[in-house]
Amino acid sequence: MTLVAGIDSSTQSCKIVIRDAATGAVVRRGRAQHPEGTEVPPAAWWDALRSAIADAGGITDVAAISIAGQQHGMIALDAEGVVIRDALLWNDTRSAPAARDLIDEVGADAYARRVGVVPVASFTGSKLRWLRDAEPENAARVAAVALPHDWLTWRLRGYGPVGESPLGPQLDQLTTDRSDASGTAYWSAEHESYDLELAERALGHRVVLPRVLGPGERAGTTPDGAIVGVGAGDNAGAALGLGAASGDVVVSIGTSGTVFAVADRPTRDDSGTVAGFASADGAYLPLIATLNAARILDAVAGVLGVDHAALGALALQSAPGAGGLVLHPYFEGERTPNLPDATATLSGMTLSSTTRPGLARAAVEGMLCGLADGLDAVRAQGVRADRILMVGGAAQNTAVQQIAAQVFDIPVVIPEPGEYVADGAAVQAAWALTGERPAWTVAIAAEPTADHRAIIREQYSARS
Repeated sequence: MTLVAGIDSSTQSCKIVIRDAATGAVVRRGRAQHPEGTEVPPAAWWDALRSAIADAGGITDVAAISIAGQQHGMIALDAEGVVIRDALLWNDTRSAPAARDLIDEVGADAYARRVGVVPVASFTGSKLRWLRDAEPENAARVAAVALPHDWLTWRLRGYGPVGESPLGPQLDQLTTDRSDASGTAYWSAEHESYDLELAERALGHRVVLPRVLGPGERAGTTPDGAIVGVGAGDNAGAALGLGAASGDVVVSIGTSGTVFAVADRPTRDDSGTVAGFASADGAYLPLIATLNAARILDAVAGVLGVDHAALGALALQSAPGAGGLVLHPYFEGERTPNLPDATATLSGMTLSSTTRPGLARAAVEGMLCGLADGLDAVRAQGVRADRILMVGGAAQNTAVQQIAAQVFDIPVVIPEPGEYVADGAAVQAAWALTGERPAWTVAIAAEPTADHRAIIREQYSARS
């Protein structure tokens, strides 16, 4: 049996899945926690990766490995390969003013045309501009910029600062893939190239940027000789792990919410709502992301003093539309729509609607309506949408499934729970090993009956 490994270095944790390269069967798993916060020392991710590998029984018998990771995070390196400051994560919103400055200087339409995205606080380019303005001494030291999966792949191959790595700080050995590069705001999925002027505009000077590898390519090998795949951004990794194809829309409900479709052509949205990302398999991945998703349910469950299962049971006691009660759930500000300073609002409160079931249902409907608005924005770019693959921990809640079938106007399918980002990285590892993309089976947990109720989104929109 030939083994391959896929790693998901996410916001919360590092997970590894080791699979049979031929069948995709899971052989063993491991995981380790990441520290909380919106800025994190990258060394913590490297320590967690090694701990997760150890938890999985090691990788000495693994022929190939690949890493998918949280998108957009800014890792700034000096000429010696030393990390200059803690990495700013995707959910760090301090660079919102910097994003607006970049738009003012270049123009939203020009950004969309040149790189397929318009800067928001989450993108790497915005964070580099924040670094230039807020920490000019640190900015002046930057010799290379990497994303989380780029840096971890580099370290896994044996590179890093002197004394911490066998091969030393060879910055020209940094690599990335098209999916993660497309989330920087200085690489174009349409043109398959960096826009170096936009990168220099963000930081103030030229730096080394990771070499962008194609689908199925090899980044190199580990010091022990295992093949290292190209890696991916987390959403593109999930699309690979799910086997998503043209016409599929993935709705992921985790810490953040994402809606992304597999598309055959690049998209440009000069409003900035839809990011024109690339996929990890050579196609395109138009995407919207929300800062608020499953934590909406956490918050309301806490208010009601119940767990998620009981919250779902309460929600199903209320009729579609929750008697007019509407929650706009911008608890942490919001990325889509771009409202970094927003707060949540509850409207439509009457004596009859303000009940425990009503509040529970409003929470689920509010979460899903925000994602449905995202689906509309993606479809407005001319993207085909035939079915939804809904994943994430909250997707396993029966109430979320049933209400999703009422909120969305296309069929909803819920795959079995899985580590789909890590699975996608394992697909990449097998691809790099054999030269062919594997076709592993994905099991389906539920397919709720379509039951579209227009009232839910109509009142959500009316109270926006």
